[in-house]
Amino acid sequence: MWRRLRIGALLAVLVFVAAGAWVDRRRTTDWDGTLWIGVFPVVGDDRPATQRYVGTLNDSQFDSIAAFFEREAHHHGLSLARPVRVQRYPPLRELPPRLEPGASVASRIAWSLRMRAYAWQHAGDTLADIRVFVLYHDPDYTPKVPHSLGLQKGLLGVVHAFADGGMDGQNAIVIAHEVMHTLGATDKYNPANGLPSYPDGYAEPRAEPRHPQQAAEIMAGRIALSDDEARMPDSLEDVVVGDTTATEINWRSGR
Repeated sequence: MWRRLRIGALLAVLVFVAAGAWVDRRRTTDWDGTLWIGVFPVVGDDRPATQRYVGTLNDSQFDSIAAFFEREAHHHGLSLARPVRVQRYPPLRELPPRLEPGASVASRIAWSLRMRAYAWQHAGDTLADIRVFVLYHDPDYTPKVPHSLGLQKGLLGVVHAFADGGMDGQNAIVIAHEVMHTLGATDKYNPANGLPSYPDGYAEPRAEPRHPQQAAEIMAGRIALSDDEARMPDSLEDVVVGDTTATEINWRSGR
């Protein structure tokens, strides 16, 4: 009896979540109005340098994200004057739930629900359509940050970034990449080595010669220099949205 009730309650939650995800997907990719992206800085460690850096964040450090979306949307023919608005919110101290590497499907579902509860607790009273929690880390203490995540179901992003002004441009790339995931874009790199996948992960797949590429495709994240070498660009000025990604987020045919 109780087992059936628990299963029924879980199924009801999953149906509710699925219905909400469908509505979110339609609402965020019809592009009939400006999407509001809320950026929530989080002090990701107990290092004094991280706390100082987060305390000095200002709106201008995120301006390149909105400019990138506007430039690339217009390149693909979207007529909306302002595709996204990026709003920075006050820093948070509480860390979001952690998803362990190699987590099972059941664990990922449970984490997703905990992440939604965290977002509701800390950002539920905001008007943001997409909420991105950016965890900053001291690069001297954490030279390699955990993998960032963007969830289409829930319109949530968890970004791990460096608490270093010299890394602001690359931090913005990661934020934009995860926002694209929330809109339905897929990765376009080889997970085994991180190299851009040809052709969809190339900014200019028809360039002759093919290498070196001059820019990165946003869902590949790196500029292909050769078949087995790539580097991360310094800022969103050197990043584009490729045709396949534009189609996935409804900027091209099918809008």
